[in-house]
Amino acid sequence: MSAAASSTSQPAPVTVTTTAGAVRGSRAGRPGIAAFLGIPYAEPPVGPLRFAAPQPARPWDGVRDAGAYGPPPPQAGALGMDVLAGGDADESWLTVNVWTPEPDPGARLPVLVWIPGGAYVIGTAALPEYDGALLASGGAVVVTLNYRLGIEGFALLDGAPANRGLLDQVAALEWVRDNIAAFGGDPDRVTVFGQSAGGGSVAALLAVPRAAGLFRRAVAQSVQGTFFSPELAADVAAACAAELGLRPTAADFATVHPARLPAAGDAVSAKIAGWRDQWGPITSRPIPFAPVVDGEVLPVTPWQALAAGAGRDVGLLVTLARDEHRLFSLIDGVLGQVSEEQADTALHLLAPGPDGARRYREAQPGAGPEELYELVNSDWLFRMPSLFLAEAQRAGGGRVHVAELTWSAPGLGGILGACHGLDVPLVFGNLAAGQPAALIGDLPNPEAEALSAAMRTAWTSFAAHGDPGWPAYEAGQRLVRLLDVPPAVAADPEGPSRRLWQDHAFAPLPLITG
Repeated sequence: MSAAASSTSQPAPVTVTTTAGAVRGSRAGRPGIAAFLGIPYAEPPVGPLRFAAPQPARPWDGVRDAGAYGPPPPQAGALGMDVLAGGDADESWLTVNVWTPEPDPGARLPVLVWIPGGAYVIGTAALPEYDGALLASGGAVVVTLNYRLGIEGFALLDGAPANRGLLDQVAALEWVRDNIAAFGGDPDRVTVFGQSAGGGSVAALLAVPRAAGLFRRAVAQSVQGTFFSPELAADVAAACAAELGLRPTAADFATVHPARLPAAGDAVSAKIAGWRDQWGPITSRPIPFAPVVDGEVLPVTPWQALAAGAGRDVGLLVTLARDEHRLFSLIDGVLGQVSEEQADTALHLLAPGPDGARRYREAQPGAGPEELYELVNSDWLFRMPSLFLAEAQRAGGGRVHVAELTWSAPGLGGILGACHGLDVPLVFGNLAAGQPAALIGDLPNPEAEALSAAMRTAWTSFAAHGDPGWPAYEAGQRLVRLLDVPPAVAADPEGPSRRLWQDHAFAPLPLITG
């Protein structure tokens, strides 16, 4: 083949003009989809901008290549993510990626903006499981983003705004508002979606005044329900500072290279059980960072905000998984080995109310220690925060749909059931990409493919029209879509746990001083 013939076989590049300058994408991936990767939505948060609110990206001359992901923000050591980040000298972490079927301002397609999860300490939009090409092929523009994590994004420091990671997300949504039409998206039909800490971020954005009007709909998947009081966040920051011999101030932390900071958070995580009397439930996982209800960036918890009507004009889809905690039991090495003592400790630490442990046992009279351990961990961290986000939205006069993943993953011998993270490959359709794909097992898997197609259709339909294809969640029946093969609709399938938690306030987690 001649060089001329070879060059003509390559997909032609695609150029789009943003408010900061032109970017050149590619159609080299999925046919019919143009991808634009690593577009800066804010200036690198280093130097004078370290621990500051994000600032808009400076304009550039010429055409910027958008053929590679931007570097990940500094990562904690969990799941080897620190090795993946590699301490890259490039600190341009704050980037977005766009996949579009029609990079034409007249297309006006619905937009799905993904916020990665990872306990607020790991996560990057460059992971292969977040490739948005297949999801975009259903008729939507898909955007994924990076935001600051750990100490950089969420430590409460003197001299720095709280919730810098959330402010990054707001800045990315402002970029979407100002630029997505050029990629074929409709800025009036933006849906923000995320899972785990990404779902917690979606919940938080519903309560962040600066995010008002930046999205029309929201999908909160397996909402991580941890929101810190300023007192708790300050105590955790002081512990991180002590690991480095510093004061918990932005000025002191700015003397440490960003790549070194996650190790301080990891050191606190490794010893977190020693703070159980002060920090309470967050020592169970451990969870050293989360959004802070600081009274300014995040004035109140998402549950308070939605119950007061903050989401009345935002369509909401909430999802949870039946077996949320089983994956963590495997990671922790206790799957199949939970003792009565471990179950009792978890029940007394996490169950709501002074007699929560007793009430859990009474509500599940035939449950053994493993089932109780998994249930209370799942309910505390993900399932009840998610379900009660829906309850708050309904109470505040907003519309909400609820779904529960009940399809059992066949991967790893089928031991994990409908576990945390299984929804990610199903929503994106990347059934053989990245770590979550191991949950799917060997391909082809007709059940996984059918469920993935149904979920992608539901998510894009919700983004386009506000209707995922099943009834809204209302008082009385509390209808929930069961994401399974075949799918079904059930009334109040988590009623026993819902009733156990119905009087729980979901207040900011306190620093325990008594």
